[in-house]
Amino acid sequence: MDSRIDIIKGIHPGKIIERDLNKKNITQRSLADETGIPYQTINAVIAGRRNLTTEQALRVEISLGYEEGFLAILQTFYDIKQYKEKELANSYTGYPNIRRILFWDTDFDKINWGKYKKAVIERVIERGSRDEISEIKRLYKLSASELKQYEPKKIRTTRINQKTNG
Repeated sequence: MDSRIDIIKGIHPGKIIERDLNKKNITQRSLADETGIPYQTINAVIAGRRNLTTEQALRVEISLGYEEGFLAILQTFYDIKQYKEKELANSYTGYPNIRRILFWDTDFDKINWGKYKKAVIERVIERGSRDEISEIKRLYKLSASELKQYEPKKIRTTRINQKTNG
């Protein structure tokens, strides 16, 4: 079980249940009937809107033939992942003083500055001004050498219009 958990930890147990229901061609309703868990609860767990309780995990494990504790452990790892993401989001409050247009492809107000630190730094280095790079350096408390780690690798350019003799 440990190797399977290591591969999928952080995934909501509802996704695993959904996958196995599809593989075994079992409906949510029949799982609900077999486990005694209300259909709405099964549906909410599979959709990721609700966490799996220990009692529910044990019932589903018996029904689907999982090792005892598998879904409960998976739920715990998912909870840990959610907690860490929340902590990261809370560690960088407020918005850096950079142009919103740098992040045209996402909702600037919803960026998790902690979780997506690497992507934010790379984007600002690639497209931002010197002031914006300084702002990101300040936000993440980076030294100049730490900031260099995020610089894009130099791409060897070719001359398209190069004249050739021959």
